[in-house]
Amino acid sequence: MFALIRGAGDLASGIALRLWHSGFDVAMTDIEHPTSIRRTVSFSQAVTSGRADVEDVSAQRAENITHARELLKRDILPVFVDPECRCKEEIKPDVLIDAILAKRNLGTKITDAPIVIGVGPGFTAGVDCHAVIETMRGHTLGRVIYKGAALPNTKIPGRIGGFTGERVLRAPANGVFKGARKIGDMVEAGDTVGYVGDKPMTCTIGGVLRGLLADGTATVEGMKAGDVDPRGKKEYCDTVSDKALAIAGGVLEAVLHLYTDRGEF
Repeated sequence: MFALIRGAGDLASGIALRLWHSGFDVAMTDIEHPTSIRRTVSFSQAVTSGRADVEDVSAQRAENITHARELLKRDILPVFVDPECRCKEEIKPDVLIDAILAKRNLGTKITDAPIVIGVGPGFTAGVDCHAVIETMRGHTLGRVIYKGAALPNTKIPGRIGGFTGERVLRAPANGVFKGARKIGDMVEAGDTVGYVGDKPMTCTIGGVLRGLLADGTATVEGMKAGDVDPRGKKEYCDTVSDKALAIAGGVLEAVLHLYTDRGEF
């Protein structure tokens, strides 16, 4: 079974990892200049670096469909630069998963594939997809919705280590980002971890710097540009999160349920 995933950030990469381990052929799409924060666990890095390794799976940037098929034969996950996901017309995936996490639908339609899954707010099961996966931390995280929509975006990050919004670092201005620290560094409140122009981006809590924009990324003031994990576990920087795995489990459940419900197993 072939799954095409729109988006290649950390949550989308968690989905890709779980489907890959379950025997799916997987390809992903992203924009030319990805804005992933948790870059050490995002296949989007293949776009800018040519290659990305997330846990035990390797990905490479695919230049075309033929190249993607060659990569899959070598057990390498292909990542396309294809913001509009035009490649779906030639690939004709069995499953299309929109995991851009834009909090709105950027063009995915229920007719894009036999099984279409929307991840997070912005989708309505039965209208623009066959199932929606809940992304809000809490009791319903990872649940599959076959009728209706996910919970609306609260704009408040989930609680980790007792902190919510304090752990998210935001760009201090419009401009181009330049990092001053690296993912995996231990930081304290008040530490500067990057700049936009001459304006510093500083931490409000201590912990491990779990996410940071890539140097040269264009920013808009207030956009998410970094993430401090107050639990201080450096090893968490190199493994997909509990949230990503929960969402990925919901995606896998939805695919198998929809597939078997049609009597194709």
